Amino acid sequence: MTPTSPSSPHVAVIGGGPAGLMAAEVLAEGGAQVTLFDSMPSVGRKFLLAGKGGLNLTHAEAAELFGTRYGARATQVAPWLDVFGAQALRSWAEGLGVPTFVGSSGRVFPVDMKSAPLLRAWLHRLRVAGVQFRMRHRWLGWTADAAASGVQALRFDTPDGEVTHGFDAVVLALGGGSWARLGSDGAWMPVLADRGVELTPLLPSNCGFEVGPVAPDGTERPGWTEHFGGRYAGHPMKGVAIAFTGSDGRAFQQQGEFVVTDTGIEGSLVYAVSALLRDQIMNEGSATLHIDLLPGRSLEWVTSELAHPRGPRSLSTHLKARLGLHGVKAGLLYELVSKADMNDPVRLAGFIKALPLRVVAPRPLNEAISSAGGVRFEAMDAGLALSALSDVFCAGEMIDWEAPTGGYLLTACMASGRVAGQAALAWTQAKVTQ
Repeated sequence: MTPTSPSSPHVAVIGGGPAGLMAAEVLAEGGAQVTLFDSMPSVGRKFLLAGKGGLNLTHAEAAELFGTRYGARATQVAPWLDVFGAQALRSWAEGLGVPTFVGSSGRVFPVDMKSAPLLRAWLHRLRVAGVQFRMRHRWLGWTADAAASGVQALRFDTPDGEVTHGFDAVVLALGGGSWARLGSDGAWMPVLADRGVELTPLLPSNCGFEVGPVAPDGTERPGWTEHFGGRYAGHPMKGVAIAFTGSDGRAFQQQGEFVVTDTGIEGSLVYAVSALLRDQIMNEGSATLHIDLLPGRSLEWVTSELAHPRGPRSLSTHLKARLGLHGVKAGLLYELVSKADMNDPVRLAGFIKALPLRVVAPRPLNEAISSAGGVRFEAMDAGLALSALSDVFCAGEMIDWEAPTGGYLLTACMASGRVAGQAALAWTQAKVTQ
């Protein structure tokens, strides 16, 4: 670590999530005097909540495949991953005394599965490096004369009223628009828009959806029937696959599980296809995905099993005995398939292998795991400095990219924090030598 001195540049990091903490680490290691501001009483709140069921740090799949998980922004995110990819993140965690392991799905977790020990060790490292923390400081923007002064004169709302602090450069890591109660509320959008920064509206990502299925009689109705919703809301749909092809040609097919909600669907398999469904709904008003209830069985096998005489047995008993379909899976068939088709083995087999489900709206942004939209890549240079404000750098989820769950979100957030921190450090050092 380069020691600081009174002449060392003063850099503000605004936002105490993984991207902001990583930027602060890089800056402090480079000798900058760093002050980190956050509107919440403590840092890393979304990080801690995300790790409640086991902190998924990253993914162990090959780098080439890993990079494709960023979809339309894969090209822009790739340089971040070159700086700090999945293996670098694991080595970094090891350096904090937090060993990791690869789960059966390829996801990478701390050995103890917890996020709190890693965060404590990280904050200890930052404090030892000299990073100052200012909590309950909500960023309001700049003073009226900030541009003319040549110094970033930043305004903050605090419990003691509004205060102003001056810095040589700023790293913004303010998060997207999901989980507002943890600090990511998108309130920074109008502040940057007023400064001429190009933005894309924030949208839900890794989110659930409202269903708007067509009833068996052919009429459209919102949501589930009272019978199905009341009986199966909260039930997991395990061992299924979802297939979807959008009008833009983008296609998805993956096996996994999701959960039936009061009004629709959510869960890991739905989150994986959420970007495509959301975009299709925005363009067409709805999206129809297809659920394979028996992905391990062929259509021919299912048809053959259904064709067996069932004698006096009910269809429900026949489905359970011949196909193992019961509970929520059988319930979904009865919810979406007409009585005539349920009693036609050939047509029923087709629905079991490709059951159409129409979704009409994503759940609200504040309920989403993450968000898309934000600062456009076209508004920044390769070091994530804003074109409109060359001494302001951006990092994390406030930039317009998205990724599925599985460690991809956290990896890219931390990688972007390193990129922004390095660029801000180089900018301030160049400024001192001028």
